[in-house]
Amino acid sequence: MTRTIRNLTLPELETLLDWAAAEGWNPGLSDANAFYAADPKGFLGAFVDGQMVAGIAAVAYDDTYGFIGLYICQPQWRGQGHGKAVWDAAMDYLGTRTIGLDGVPEQQANYASMGFVTAYETIRMSGTLRPATVPPVEPALTADRIIAMDRQCFPAARPAFLEQWFAAPNTPLAIARQGELEGYGVLRPCRDARKLGPLFAPGTVAAINLLEQIEGPIHLDVPARQTAWLAALEARGFVAGFRTARMYRGTPPDIDQARVYAVTSLEMG
Repeated sequence: MTRTIRNLTLPELETLLDWAAAEGWNPGLSDANAFYAADPKGFLGAFVDGQMVAGIAAVAYDDTYGFIGLYICQPQWRGQGHGKAVWDAAMDYLGTRTIGLDGVPEQQANYASMGFVTAYETIRMSGTLRPATVPPVEPALTADRIIAMDRQCFPAARPAFLEQWFAAPNTPLAIARQGELEGYGVLRPCRDARKLGPLFAPGTVAAINLLEQIEGPIHLDVPARQTAWLAALEARGFVAGFRTARMYRGTPPDIDQARVYAVTSLEMG
């Protein structure tokens, strides 16, 4: 058995996302293009005799911040060190950056032993929205305005990622006041229904106004500190699902947490 670790191609990243779907993680139908645009070198795989057996995302958004996700070893290859090998390669690649991840409960103690500290809990909320009562808002969504706003709520600038995240089949939605952009969300088709993420808003009322632009079943991952927003979702029939913990190794990023009503994705932060 010969194991090698190398960067994944875009088709190999699509295979890793298929593995994520098999694990029940419900990735988006077009995630691969956006993920790859964020950092083409940020996806690593372990290969045994040419066959991919484990993979991981280790996306370097800039020189100070990176994110770990999509950490999967194929079931029949577990217990042989392949997962640990891609993890070590990911940590080496991200180096001294602050590193974020979203840890499931059964892995949080393991991540804590490697220096990751919990910042907050995230709750998957799922529900079906009635026919939209507010027409979609369409202010001038210039790239500069979106990138500047996004950077206030995300630890690094990510223009290449956002360009793909806004592209079809995903649907960008805006929150505006007097034509000025105040927040935004993105709906993306997934293997099951659609996910709303990110959702960055100036307050709960604005977040609800964006929700009223949407019809049908959706999922979103909500920071547990957004108690008023969680109550508003529950009042609309949403139910809580699994929980994760946002954890960081290194100095936690300084962002406007109060405006984060749904994280972008559990795979990319």
